[in-house]
Amino acid sequence: MNYYLAVDIGASSGRHMLGWKEDGKIITREIYRFPNGADERGGVLTWDIEALLSHVKHGIDEALKECPEISSLSIDTWGVDYVLMNGEKEISPCYAYRDTRTEKVIPEVHGIIPFNELYSRTGIQFQPFNTIYQLYADKKAARLELATDFLMMPEYLLYKLCGVKSHEYTNATTTGLIDAKTGKYDMGIVKALGLPEGLFRELSQPGTIIGEYRGVKCVLCATHDTASAVEGIPMEGDEIFISSGTWSLLGAKIRTPITTTASMEANYANEGGVNYICYLKNIMGMWLVNCLRSELCPDKSFSEIVAEAEANHFDHTVNADDKVFLLPDSMKAAFDSQLPHPPKCMAGYFRCAYRSLALSYKKAVEEIEHITGKTYSSIYIVGGGAKNNFLNRLTEELTGKKVIALPIEATALGNLKIQMEAVN
Repeated sequence: MNYYLAVDIGASSGRHMLGWKEDGKIITREIYRFPNGADERGGVLTWDIEALLSHVKHGIDEALKECPEISSLSIDTWGVDYVLMNGEKEISPCYAYRDTRTEKVIPEVHGIIPFNELYSRTGIQFQPFNTIYQLYADKKAARLELATDFLMMPEYLLYKLCGVKSHEYTNATTTGLIDAKTGKYDMGIVKALGLPEGLFRELSQPGTIIGEYRGVKCVLCATHDTASAVEGIPMEGDEIFISSGTWSLLGAKIRTPITTTASMEANYANEGGVNYICYLKNIMGMWLVNCLRSELCPDKSFSEIVAEAEANHFDHTVNADDKVFLLPDSMKAAFDSQLPHPPKCMAGYFRCAYRSLALSYKKAVEEIEHITGKTYSSIYIVGGGAKNNFLNRLTEELTGKKVIALPIEATALGNLKIQMEAVN
């Protein structure tokens, strides 16, 4: 029996999943789980990369205790964030994507290259935290002057394990610096923005073996967690998917990038997948609910929250993707600012959040069908949000599509699938 280890790290938690095959099916077992989250230090949001690396190593140690013969391991994380390096030394701090440092530089970037041109070249939706804006903010702050490398978060962690610096294709597409047609860094954009050209190395595809850690092969899976999640969804045909976590990523697999004006205006991204394009958009997702829970009822279980929201009758909604919800001091206050009147009780806020998310899904489904010219019959939902029967029912009712909710660790499954194909 061959065993493999997937380290799947999200913005709020990470997990080590041991995987193997039985009767042609991937079986998984959780070995280790740890918390994650951005820290506010000196008025900025940062990642504690030392703690992340410590958790990664500890989880590998635990896996090796249970299974001394592991064939390979790989790491996936959220996209856009990175660690600047000066040789073998990190340049601190490591900023988190929700930090507001890009706000001042976005107009300057678009003054050099208008966004419609950026989109026509990269096919990446506008988000204020895209790597392109983060790197330009680093340039303005003189943080790139000593930088020899920038490593996306999973590639940084893999480098710390096996000593090899790499740039993986699916994660690189989240930078907003990849030519959608060639699948390589667009050096014209790099040069126009005055970014150090030496930072942008050759890209590796998912399935590349890059080194070893304690006798275990280190493999590049689709290191962007969304790409691994899509690869892990057992879809029948090409249907719509929603990877439902902190963010809800709604989209479909397509064969060639779509960089039309209509696609740009709908804010769809052409992100890298495994031999296909993940055509998708970010929807605010469970961030809304998680923040409301932390603020209003931290001791209440999600099952209680969902039941109370379903029984409530507050029927006003908000635009779930309004920037007011991105990093509010108070999520409750953010909802109050967008409603004609606040809910009379706590459950009303959660009902509003779930109904607003379902409406965002409905709008996104209509957009993707219009842009691709294809009618889809089903929506596959994976991730933590797949367990929410109330939201699933709302989504089915509003979109008119069959919802297939799969409360599986799709990201870990995709990570493991790629490893198995690479090592065997």
